[in-house]
Amino acid sequence: MNILDPLGRWDRFLGAMHALVDRHLSDTDTIAFGTDILASLVAVDDWLPDSLAAPDSRHYQQHLLHLDPRARFSVVSFVWAPGQSTPIHDHGIWGLVGMLRGSELSQRFVHSGARPPQPVGAPRRLEPGDVECLDPAAGDIHKVSNASDGVSVSIHVYGADIGKVERRAFGLDGDVRRFISGYSAGEAPQHWTGNRP
Repeated sequence: MNILDPLGRWDRFLGAMHALVDRHLSDTDTIAFGTDILASLVAVDDWLPDSLAAPDSRHYQQHLLHLDPRARFSVVSFVWAPGQSTPIHDHGIWGLVGMLRGSELSQRFVHSGARPPQPVGAPRRLEPGDVECLDPAAGDIHKVSNASDGVSVSIHVYGADIGKVERRAFGLDGDVRRFISGYSAGEAPQHWTGNRP
């Protein structure tokens, strides 16, 4: 697969992310620097192939765009049809969500003991160019929904191979379920280098 990258945006993004994780910074510093790197990528919506931005009416799509060879980070496109949302879930690793197209609502939650998760503050609406940070140390439980009447696409960067990380989903009845998300359509990891079509 090839990224539509006539101006080298994807190449620069990957180079900057690899240089960032090579520095072995704390999660807090990686998130801070990574926010600017991802914001530069999602500032312009002209590089993601249509095949990785097509919705599925049954459920949202999670396409692996890049996996660091040592699984230090992964990059994923999430594609949402109208009305789609995630369960309340956590990540267990640092993450960044950059809005590329459409809009999303992200509602934070806190979970303690057997009680159902409780919302924290108002939902945040993400518009193109916005970046949200996920830090397990500060609380990384949220629910994400498509906030637009059309297709929404966001680009996620995680501090591991997110398709293999065991995470938790939280029911409103207090039930907690462990899950591993994998990727849409059983995709194998891709190593996109920004080669032109």
